[in-house]
Amino acid sequence: MQYIDMLYRLAVGLWAGGNAIFTLMLTPILFKTENRDVAARIVGNLFPGYFRWGLACGVIALLCRLAGCGFDLKLPVIILAIMLTVTLFQAFYVEPRVADLKRQIGSFEATSKEHPLRKDFSKLHAVSAVCNLGVLAGGLLLVVLP
Repeated sequence: MQYIDMLYRLAVGLWAGGNAIFTLMLTPILFKTENRDVAARIVGNLFPGYFRWGLACGVIALLCRLAGCGFDLKLPVIILAIMLTVTLFQAFYVEPRVADLKRQIGSFEATSKEHPLRKDFSKLHAVSAVCNLGVLAGGLLLVVLP
């Protein structure tokens, strides 16, 4: 059981850490140092792998938690299930729609913020940001829970 707990903590730590680096460091640096279109293209290219990483870490963490503590619906299992659901929503609903809107917009620098596609993009971006911060908060909570 000790190895299962170590693998659980490793998966949660890698998921939360990857999320924190991507959200709080990499993305802001890209948008500060590159023009908006280049930064958006780079981040957009990273998103599929980012979500696969989160899903893989989340499944491993959930399986380890269930194997180590049984199928009792304690708080960590509920948090993991919510985090996985949010990540699935981002990966298979939000991200494909955002990518499609980005293709239709073409250039953020040349398209007005008042353009209907930019407004749709902004709404989905806000949903994605809230989801991402929610997953990060859940991961941080899991790191400190017993």
